[in-house]
Amino acid sequence: MSSKPKSDYSIQTVSNALRLLEVFYDEPELGVSELSRRLGLHKNNVFRLLATLELGGYVEQSRTNDEYRLGVRCLELGRAYSRSHSLVERARPVLTDLVAELGETAHLGVLRDHQVVHLDGIEPRRLLVTASRVGQRLPVHCSALGKVLVGCADPSVRKSYYENVVTSGLEAVTPDTVVDGAKLNDLFRTVGGQGYALDLGECEVGLNCIAAPVYGGSGEVVAALSVSGPAVRLSEDVLFSKVLPVLTAAARRLSDSLGSY
Repeated sequence: MSSKPKSDYSIQTVSNALRLLEVFYDEPELGVSELSRRLGLHKNNVFRLLATLELGGYVEQSRTNDEYRLGVRCLELGRAYSRSHSLVERARPVLTDLVAELGETAHLGVLRDHQVVHLDGIEPRRLLVTASRVGQRLPVHCSALGKVLVGCADPSVRKSYYENVVTSGLEAVTPDTVVDGAKLNDLFRTVGGQGYALDLGECEVGLNCIAAPVYGGSGEVVAALSVSGPAVRLSEDVLFSKVLPVLTAAARRLSDSLGSY
């Protein structure tokens, strides 16, 4: 078996197609010119990639403005991932129980490329709620999930995050976002010691959140659970007195189902 790194076998055209799809994380629709600018590719190359992806159902073109958006095939693959991924499958009833007991939105998140990816989420049936962020990415430094996924993980994860993200500078998403690298590092250590993290308006003004780690069979942090809602309902006191005990119990239950010791 070859000892070469997998990057030596990568196909540039496939990599560009995947990069193109990933641009739609934050934009519902984009035209050829904008995609060309963002990807650093010639318009002709972008058009050929789009044509190929459109044939497969991975992108589709709007009839009103000729811009492109993700196709239904992406949704089908996402659902297939959920069906085949034991973490998502095991987390679903835990999320359901959290929402039923607390009446607030619950999410399951993992760390990917130094960002938080929301794998699953459930909203309660009430008018004022935190919207589900399934499939979306958030920065680590301003989210409760991110602080847990880095702070409670092996120190090597924190070191990698600091070297690859913090040293490049952090964005102040709201006036309460922590952007000082030293303060954030201290916060990670605190989170690692206490086993949970808060987000009090740091990701979105008026939104509060609390998260706890989920451990896998080898004792490593594999995911995190969170409960979030409007600050008018989820004050810091409510997060500690009402939500934290329920959330940590749910995280332990999911960890146990994954074989954590």
